[in-house]
Amino acid sequence: MADINPGWWVLIAIVIVFLLVIVILLTIKTYRNKIGAGREELIGKTAEVVAALCPKGVVLIEGERWTATVDKGQVEPGEEVIITKVVDGLKLIVTRKEKRS
Repeated sequence: MADINPGWWVLIAIVIVFLLVIVILLTIKTYRNKIGAGREELIGKTAEVVAALCPKGVVLIEGERWTATVDKGQVEPGEEVIITKVVDGLKLIVTRKEKRS
């Protein structure tokens, strides 16, 4: 142990501090990220109608099928709707998406 140059101890200490700083920064970044799960994340998203909504039917959101009820009128398959509310955890209330000309 006495043969080791003090410069090596400084280099080892710098590497350890550098690694600790990286771990701390990654931990902070992880805690700052917003969790993207839950029904709050669905509200405002666009879904495609799979089975006609008159008023109940099925919509497709990011590859998943959901039971939905349209707030008014009827929506045909292939049309897009916007999710306005989630009820009973698994049922969606949607509104027809306005068509742009």
